[in-house]
Amino acid sequence: MKMTRRELLKAGAAFGAFNIIPSKVLWGAGAPSNQLTRALIGYGCIARAANHLTEKGSRLVGLCDVYDVRARQGLVEAESHGWGKIRNYRNFIELINDPGVDIVHICTPPHWHGVQSVMAAKAGKDIWCEKPMTRTVGEGKRVVEVVNKYQRVFRLNTWFRYQSRFYGFGCEVKPVKQLIDAGFLGKGPIKCVCGIGQGFSWKFAWSGLVNPQPQPVPKGFDWDMWLGPAPWKPYSDHRAGTSFRGYWDYDSGGLGDMAQHYLDPIQYLLGKDDTSPVKIDYVGAKQHPEAVGRFDRITLAYADGTEVILDGDESLTGEPLFRGANGVCIYKCAKGTKVPRMTDASGKEMDVASILKDLPEPAAQNGDFFECVRKRTKHALNETSGFRSSTMFNLGIVAERLGRGFEFDPVNLRAVNDPAADRFLYQSMREPWRKEMYS
Repeated sequence: MKMTRRELLKAGAAFGAFNIIPSKVLWGAGAPSNQLTRALIGYGCIARAANHLTEKGSRLVGLCDVYDVRARQGLVEAESHGWGKIRNYRNFIELINDPGVDIVHICTPPHWHGVQSVMAAKAGKDIWCEKPMTRTVGEGKRVVEVVNKYQRVFRLNTWFRYQSRFYGFGCEVKPVKQLIDAGFLGKGPIKCVCGIGQGFSWKFAWSGLVNPQPQPVPKGFDWDMWLGPAPWKPYSDHRAGTSFRGYWDYDSGGLGDMAQHYLDPIQYLLGKDDTSPVKIDYVGAKQHPEAVGRFDRITLAYADGTEVILDGDESLTGEPLFRGANGVCIYKCAKGTKVPRMTDASGKEMDVASILKDLPEPAAQNGDFFECVRKRTKHALNETSGFRSSTMFNLGIVAERLGRGFEFDPVNLRAVNDPAADRFLYQSMREPWRKEMYS
C-alpha cells in the first residue's frame, strides 16, 4: 500500500524511541541477532554487487525499493545467495528505524545519498554509502556534521586508496604513495593529469535527453518517492533507468559515476584529505540546465599551487599522472609490470622496483568496515576524507554548469564573492526532505 510522505515520516517517528538500542539487548547476546545486521536501501544494479548483496562481513536482513518488481527480485536473489527469507520494508524510513538493523547500505541514485545518510545517522545506524558521496558540497558538509554529531561509522563505497589495482593506471596506489612521500617529486607543487591517457575514462556516454517524453508510471513504482528531494518532473524510462546519471537533478554524468573512484586516491596521494581546491578553471561548453554533456578540461588548483587537471578532450594523453616541480614524472605501469614508471628531470627511466625496496611503507589504513563498526573507529575512507574527494568533482560540476571558473574557500566551503556559484554548491530540495536534511 502506498503511503503519503506525511504518513511515512509519522511512521518513522513512531520508531524513534528504539532506534539506538543494539540488537543484542533486544534479543540476547547469544542470539543470531547479536551478529552485525544490515539492510539495503535501493535494489538496482549496484545493490547486486559484491560490496552489497553478497558482502559476507555481516548478515543481510532486509531491503527496500520504490519499485515492487525490483524489491521482489531482491528477496529472491538474497535467498539464492544464502541469506534466507529477508524482510521487504515498505520504505527506507521503516528500514532505518528498525532496531534490528545495525548498518544501512545506501544503493540509491546520488540525489538521495545525502538525505538518506543524514536520516540514517540520526536513526542510530552506521552507513555504507555508494559513490558519489553527495551531489553537492552543501549536502556533503551536512553529512559530515550529522555523522559526527551522532558518532556513526561511515564508509564510502570506493576502495582504491587502500587496495586493488587503480583502474587503468595498472598498479595499486601504495607504491605511488611511497614515491611521493619519499620526496621524489620534490618540495614544490605537483601537477596531476587525470584522463584517458593516464588510464581513466570519463564515460561521456552518460548524457541525458533534452526533452524526454513523459510516460505512464509503471504499476508498483512510487515515482514521487524515487524523485524524493529532486524537483518534480514527469516520469520517463530514461530518467528512472540506469540512464539517470545523465540528468543534473540526480547525478552528473561521467563525473558522478567515476570521479570519486579516480580522485579520492589522487587526493590521498597528494596529502589533501583535509582541504579542497581554491580555484577552478573550466574549458568547454556551458551545460544544458537538465541534461549532462561533456567537458574539455577542468583544472582544480590548491593553495600551494598543486593542480589536478581533468582531461576531457584527450589533449593531454601523453602527460604523466604526476609531474613534480623538480621535473620527475610518474606514469602508469608499463604493460606486464606491477610498478609505475618514473623518469628523472631529463626524461631518463628510473629503476622504480629497486627504489621501492628501500622505501618505508605508507601509514596503515583500516579498510575493514565491520571491524570499524565493532571497534567504533574511522574507516579508511570515511565521511571527512570522502567529503573532500567528493568536493573535488562537485566543484568541477559547478564550473561545468556555470560555463566558467570560480574561486572557492576551502574553510568556509563557499564560493568567493560568487552568488551564482554558491547556488550550485548549495542547492534547494523538495520538502519534507529539506527539513529532514537540515533540521
